[in-house]
Amino acid sequence: MSIFQAIDINKQFINHKALNNVSIEVPEGKIFGLLGPNGAGKTTLIRIINQITAPDSGTLYFKGRPLQPNDVQNIGYLPEERGLYKKMKVGEQAIYLARLKGLSRADAIKKLKFWFEKFEIQLWWDKKVEELSKGMQQKVQFIVTILHEPELLIFDEPFSGFDPINTNLLKAEILDLKKKGSTIIFSTHAMASVEEVCDNIALINKSEKILDGTVEGIKQQFKSNLFECSYIGDYNKVEALINGKVKVMEHRKNHDLHYLKGELADLQNNNEFLKMVLPDANIVSFNEVIPKMDDIFIKVVEEDK
Repeated sequence: MSIFQAIDINKQFINHKALNNVSIEVPEGKIFGLLGPNGAGKTTLIRIINQITAPDSGTLYFKGRPLQPNDVQNIGYLPEERGLYKKMKVGEQAIYLARLKGLSRADAIKKLKFWFEKFEIQLWWDKKVEELSKGMQQKVQFIVTILHEPELLIFDEPFSGFDPINTNLLKAEILDLKKKGSTIIFSTHAMASVEEVCDNIALINKSEKILDGTVEGIKQQFKSNLFECSYIGDYNKVEALINGKVKVMEHRKNHDLHYLKGELADLQNNNEFLKMVLPDANIVSFNEVIPKMDDIFIKVVEEDK
């Protein structure tokens, strides 16, 4: 079941088509990666979902019905461009933003104290925002985004400016939010993060969706016939067996252990290769080479030029 759908969304700015018949479907309880190069249309779509701007045409559904203005209370949005008031005290501002999302002052303070302690920023409660580092400010805004426990969360480049330790902290929190039932739209350029946290993705390029599906399904779709194998045996005999059927891309030997990277050329599947070499090779390990999302991203965008 999907919690959100956008169907045939179009948006035209002066001399620029931002979105051209873009449709996405976000499954409930999943992390949905919204990907694409700079200027592809991702942020425009996110702003439309948040009702900051309206589409020229198309339909938006939230929980199976047309998106309504008051649905914004069920959505938490962390924009790429952070927006805290520099001169306000951190705690005062966090309470104010929490109350805008419908929390009472008492509930806001209780929940904020919990999260400030968890993120180890409680000592900054009475400091002005301008006294915080960029990373500290991002922690505050992340907390405020999730505090009212919305059903749909939208994170636009949530790791921007974070060091590796705080990036891992935030990843863990995002995965924990999913575990507790939140649905998350996750927009990022960091493909490694996509592989770590996303269940589904949609790739937008030049205002159009050019790829979507589950992360694992897409990786299987784009895999080639590459494999890596290590074995003990006579390489000359193995080479004779696979000659013309496997393109050897790399071979090296460490004592009795051979490492082979190859591409199936005249074989249907990996099992045929294994059956062929087993008489003369004791297989130690065998792995398909599955493409990384970064490689798929580059390949698909390059082909769409």
